[in-house]
Amino acid sequence: MNSTVKGPDGRLRCSWCSAAPDFFEYHDAEWGYPVDNDVRLFEKLCLESFQSGLSWRTILAKRDNFRVAFLNFDFNKVAKFSEADIEKLLLDEGIVRHRGKIEAVINNANRACELVKQEGSLAAFFWRFEPRKDDLPEPQTASTSEESVALSKALKKQGWKFVGPTTVYAFMQAMGLVNNHSDACVFREKVEQARKRFKRPESA
Repeated sequence: MNSTVKGPDGRLRCSWCSAAPDFFEYHDAEWGYPVDNDVRLFEKLCLESFQSGLSWRTILAKRDNFRVAFLNFDFNKVAKFSEADIEKLLLDEGIVRHRGKIEAVINNANRACELVKQEGSLAAFFWRFEPRKDDLPEPQTASTSEESVALSKALKKQGWKFVGPTTVYAFMQAMGLVNNHSDACVFREKVEQARKRFKRPESA
């Protein structure tokens, strides 16, 4: 199976881009670039949990609706959601109406608030699990890693839900904790340079 596909400009991208036209923009502008913004990190982990059992195409198409529904994933606000909010969300056709996953977002928002108090930021905690370069599998050959298993266990121990190793690895790929662009992808080096410039967050 080819690891790359030609994009609209004729240059090679990771092959998964061919699954949907809007994947190219997401791949080129977002996927793999390092992120240290707590809200973006929380949003992505929530969206990856919603993707469980579905396709990323479905979630990406609904992302703006999710942002409206969950107040732009400001976890300080989401943590205050009530049962009435849950019932309202279950009627929202713009998102994935799965009670367990909706409740998990609210639960995880509370856990995120606790983690910020403990670590100073979500970023400081998540980036602690960045793998060493020598430990990385070949690009796009694995759905989990030793580090994603460790992060998943750490989150579950703190009470987070819907954060299995596969979900967490997808999160790590997207948020730049690993550079999983194919070797021949034209954006692999661009992402690698962004990772070299990136200042790793530290605990408070």
